[in-house]
Amino acid sequence: MAPEFTVIARRLGIVSAAGTVFLVVVYAITLVAGLVSLQSQQQPIGDPLFSILEILIILMMPFMVALMVAVHAWASPETKTFSLMAVVFMGLLAGLTCSLHFVILTVSHQAAFAGQSWLALLDFKWPSVAYALDILAWDVFFPLSVLCAAPVFGGSRLTTSIRVLMIASGVLALGGLSGVMVGDMQLRNIGIVGYVGVFLVAALLLAILFYRATPGEAT
Repeated sequence: MAPEFTVIARRLGIVSAAGTVFLVVVYAITLVAGLVSLQSQQQPIGDPLFSILEILIILMMPFMVALMVAVHAWASPETKTFSLMAVVFMGLLAGLTCSLHFVILTVSHQAAFAGQSWLALLDFKWPSVAYALDILAWDVFFPLSVLCAAPVFGGSRLTTSIRVLMIASGVLALGGLSGVMVGDMQLRNIGIVGYVGVFLVAALLLAILFYRATPGEAT
């Protein structure tokens, strides 16, 4: 029993999960379109698709943070320590990635800054400061969040499936760090499978879970 899982918390869970699913699907479609348009795998995705991806990430973050808040409200008293950590790490992800992508989306397009040598720090080409911060956000903070959320779930077929998907998503996202270790950013695609593909399914199941749940119960 989780008294914090009120009617409002249930609605927040449904809306945030559905919003996450929708935006991740749009992001995945845009990402695939951008990758297909590249003449070489070493090239970064160009505009306008790159800017669309930036905007989608910024829009996605409030939904993902709200989703973890709903998970925290739904969690049993025994697992609330883990769910609170999940909220904190998701908040760190949101703050870092929104700041990074908002700066790239705005500053890098300003004519006044064109030709400045420091703009290279914002390039999504390895190695760069922007790329390193993006890796910290999605290959460190994201997996820590979902791995902390995983212990909250279990007991039924649906909740066990969510737990397995959370763990798989986190492990794959951590796997993206292998690109940094060996200097091959193609290995970051392992992480993308985790926080785009697998997490999409987890968010969908969370939407179903919250829709079926009764306020005041954590099952």
